[in-house]
Amino acid sequence: MEEKVTFQAEKPVRGSADNDTNTDIHDIEPRIDTGVNEKSLVRRMDLRILPVLVVVYIMAFIDRVNIGNAKLFSLTKDLKISDNQYNIALCVFFVSYIVFEIPANILMKKVKPHIFMSACMLNFGLLVMIQGLVKDFGGLVTIRFLMGIAEAGVFPGCFYLMSMWYKRLEAQRRFSFFVNAATFAGAFGGLLATGIGHMEGVRGYHAWRWIFILEGLATCILAFVVYFTVSDFPETARWLNESERAFVITRLEEDQGSSDVEEKITLRGVLETLMDKKVLLAGFMYFGPTMSGYSLAYFIPTIVSSYGYSPIQSQVHSIPPWAAAFGYSMLLAFLSDRTRKRAPYVFCSFAMALAGVTTLFCLDHNKYAQYAALCLYTMGIFGAVPIIICWFVMSLEGHRNRAVGTAWQIAFGNAAGMISTFAFPVKDRPRYPLGYSLGIGLLCMSIVASALYYWVCARENRRRPDGRKLIL
Repeated sequence: MEEKVTFQAEKPVRGSADNDTNTDIHDIEPRIDTGVNEKSLVRRMDLRILPVLVVVYIMAFIDRVNIGNAKLFSLTKDLKISDNQYNIALCVFFVSYIVFEIPANILMKKVKPHIFMSACMLNFGLLVMIQGLVKDFGGLVTIRFLMGIAEAGVFPGCFYLMSMWYKRLEAQRRFSFFVNAATFAGAFGGLLATGIGHMEGVRGYHAWRWIFILEGLATCILAFVVYFTVSDFPETARWLNESERAFVITRLEEDQGSSDVEEKITLRGVLETLMDKKVLLAGFMYFGPTMSGYSLAYFIPTIVSSYGYSPIQSQVHSIPPWAAAFGYSMLLAFLSDRTRKRAPYVFCSFAMALAGVTTLFCLDHNKYAQYAALCLYTMGIFGAVPIIICWFVMSLEGHRNRAVGTAWQIAFGNAAGMISTFAFPVKDRPRYPLGYSLGIGLLCMSIVASALYYWVCARENRRRPDGRKLIL
């Protein structure tokens, strides 16, 4: 039988003379006399929080990037749009997506996550269905812009919500599992598009229209389920009793400081958060792998097709890189939490991604080696992304800093998404020198930013006398 945790009701005094400055905060047991079984409660948290957020993100990611699958089934030909116009349609999504991410996170705090997430999901699901009915370039661009607004709060909002439930050394595995929904979505989206691709001509619609209509419809149906299943913040979550609520809040205060849930988020507070050196560097850390991540999400089917595969074969061959990335990323997450380190795994993943993309840049006329390098590139990128996010988000304290800081990092990184939409023009196939050289250069920039972030955190740790060290 698992031992129950019991402790005092009062909050610990930070910075007192009795505190051992060498004590790791993660070794300190919580001190509330509630009789709550901590391990059992964390398992319940996992079941109540993670699965539904993963579903939300999978649907958001599929609906965002399924245009890459649709392109293989004559979207550009039917809408009579050029490759440059197609890239503009991809790019315009990020314009609204970036602008609305910080406001969306602030709004989620005000209206509660279960309302906010389900509303976002219903909106972008409807828009994807409408995308399947567009007649021309103008209609496609308009829908993509509106989709950026609808999806702006999903990715940063999910990280913001998770960070308000888990301790720092519990977070990495959860964050990685969540981010790896993208790798699953990439694999599943390709498989789904392969199946829907056989619906060519059904009801007079081309297959690419059915991809949007059916995937958007599934999203709308799931939005109603999400309304009843997404958990709110610990202070208002309906599935906790009062003892459990006090337990969750206090264990997080001891690990990370007060959540300051009642603090109003003002413009001055937003600017104060954005002036933190860690916050600024976090954006640059995330920028490089995000450019590569979106390039892979949008163009893996196109890249694979340049190796001589048919549209259906290209969809099938786009699955293994995502599956490999999932396994690698989850292994890193386990090791990162076990060793209480973040930086070594970030740099290891960057090295793997650089090896893969450099091979793709240099190699030609060897589709098997290119395909292996593509897998390596995907593994490195999606191994690094969740650790970078967790490393940064869990160094922030309080609702305001996490709402603003998380949205800033995601928004700044997503600016790279706009670059990615123009990185793999058809005229560059099969070598794509522009896309791969951008991947190499921006990854190098993110490596430098990560090294500087490590240095800033190490300096800050020397000024933390109460033992609440940032994880490096």
